[in-house]
Amino acid sequence: MTSVTKNTPEKKKSKKTVPESAKLKWVNTKLLDDVFTDEVSLFKPKFDIDYEVYVQRLWDCNPEIYQILANSSDLEKARDSLYDYLERSERKIFSVQNDLHILEKSTVRESIRVFRSIIGPINEYRTEFSALDSLWKLASSRREELSCKISVGFILEFINLFRGVTGKSNIYIEDAQVKKGFPEFLKMKGREAADKRMEILDDLGSSMLKYFKKYPSGLDDEVINWRAENRSKILRYFNGTQDDWNDYLWHLKNVIKSPQPLFDLIEMTSEQKSAVEAAVKNKIAFGITPYYLSLMDTKLSIGYDHAIRAQVIPPKEYVDKMIEHLHERDVSFDFMGEHETSPIDLVTRRYPLISILKPFNTCAQICVYCQRNWEIERVLDPKAMASMDKIINALNWLDSHKSIGDVLITGGDPLVMKNSQLEKILEILASKKQIYRIRIGTRTPVVLPMRFSEELISMISKFHNPPKLEITFVTHFEHSYEITPESMHAIGKIRNAGLSVYNQQVYTVENSRRFETVKLRRDLKSIGVDPYYTFNMKGKEETKRYMVPIARILQERKEEARLLPGLDRTDEPVFNVPKLGKNHLRAGQDHRLVMILPDGSRVYEFHPWEKNITPIPPYNYVDVPIFDYLEELAARGENIRDYRTIWFYY
Repeated sequence: MTSVTKNTPEKKKSKKTVPESAKLKWVNTKLLDDVFTDEVSLFKPKFDIDYEVYVQRLWDCNPEIYQILANSSDLEKARDSLYDYLERSERKIFSVQNDLHILEKSTVRESIRVFRSIIGPINEYRTEFSALDSLWKLASSRREELSCKISVGFILEFINLFRGVTGKSNIYIEDAQVKKGFPEFLKMKGREAADKRMEILDDLGSSMLKYFKKYPSGLDDEVINWRAENRSKILRYFNGTQDDWNDYLWHLKNVIKSPQPLFDLIEMTSEQKSAVEAAVKNKIAFGITPYYLSLMDTKLSIGYDHAIRAQVIPPKEYVDKMIEHLHERDVSFDFMGEHETSPIDLVTRRYPLISILKPFNTCAQICVYCQRNWEIERVLDPKAMASMDKIINALNWLDSHKSIGDVLITGGDPLVMKNSQLEKILEILASKKQIYRIRIGTRTPVVLPMRFSEELISMISKFHNPPKLEITFVTHFEHSYEITPESMHAIGKIRNAGLSVYNQQVYTVENSRRFETVKLRRDLKSIGVDPYYTFNMKGKEETKRYMVPIARILQERKEEARLLPGLDRTDEPVFNVPKLGKNHLRAGQDHRLVMILPDGSRVYEFHPWEKNITPIPPYNYVDVPIFDYLEELAARGENIRDYRTIWFYY
């Protein structure tokens, strides 16, 4: 690694400068100008972090801001001076003499906008924290007055923001074409231009395919062979036959509800073992179908099944939180505020034309980060089916709300119900003239694909009557490793009946590496599933370990998904605002960054989908720190330099 030439603010008698002790530490530390190759805390114990190096880097990134902060006698003078500085900086990028690339100028404008928002008094009031106050105290030797510890994550946010304001984001630093102003092919004509352009496109395509190789699907021959062995092992364990394996009722009968079958059939870490034992002991919902277990690598060293394990094997933090709130979980974990959006039992409504119907309150297996973990008591709960009186009452309620034409049947998983029970609900819904679409929300194509018998498909498809009534499926594939010949066969049956299948992916730390979700999109399309939504993880405390910063989902959509053909990237990245509904993350008008907290968390103000229609109050959301997320990626062996632009997605 190479050293960086220092650019410490010049000493003046009337102005404060960075302490010499900090300078010495800085000079003796080997760092590159790109913070993604800094010797940060990645792979280091927390106590090894040289905090002063980060603080010094902060001031070196923008000496002018440092001088403003260090020489302001009070906070309001610092604020006023910063506003003046930001106005000058913005005007400067429109100057004819400014030679920044036009794309870098765009980053400058966005950084200035975000900086103004963060130092706004109204945002300090609403978030009960002032990032500006912390910066001012750090710069003006008032550290003892800081009300809380300022993390490296906080400092790195402002290192990048300071750089962004001055046009030194380093987003394009490695691209020679940016330095020249125009790519070579734009200066050429005809076939010569086309050939030059092809070189660029081939490089982009090859890079994407290189990543794809990291993420095998369950359709790969080698994986199919592994899983055939897994299947045989599981059948021997449960004394089953191949005919049993093809019978979904056999899988439901043998759902794994206790730790021992897992311990006997797959290798597990000690943490995974203790978490499962604690979950079962404390009656926290837990269950895995034999089929889904067969998708797991039997050896930890293989390591392709991380997303599958994470789906059903709860981490310690989750179990601890669930135990802590076991008796009030219906309140503590209802992040979406379904209690306040349920006008009648079994119904949730957040939009004018749509309602959710929840007749069945359990699933074939339990997903750890389920939105409704607050109401699902246990896997295959015998009391899960609502009474027919309640169901009829909920369906009759629709008659008084004629604007509702689209009903999502979910739960729980409605395809774990008996055919006759589901048929009765579909029959009543189909008889209502206002209903033009019925969606069936189910994960059975992923966890129990043998559920899709000819009998089931025939029963459901008879209600499909375009253009009057559409029946469609919405499922939840999380990773390419979940896509198998069995799931492809199930989807094929649905599609052959003329029904559509859409996918809602929850974006977690388990599928958020570079091009990991792109691979899923492409593999889904190959079996006939249309990507529909990519959900930002719900801000539920118990599943914090799975969460990914909003900046990463925006980066993925712009830098990775954008390389796919339009038919492959039909999904919309969304954030679900509690009690209100989906906020489209790509729509800049729907959210804005308003604060950086001491731990490096970003606070976003989300505007409701009703914006410009009716005055609904915004919602403030505290995100997970980008720095913490990058540390997790590094611990998993990722080159975090690949993610260096993440800081500039607001």
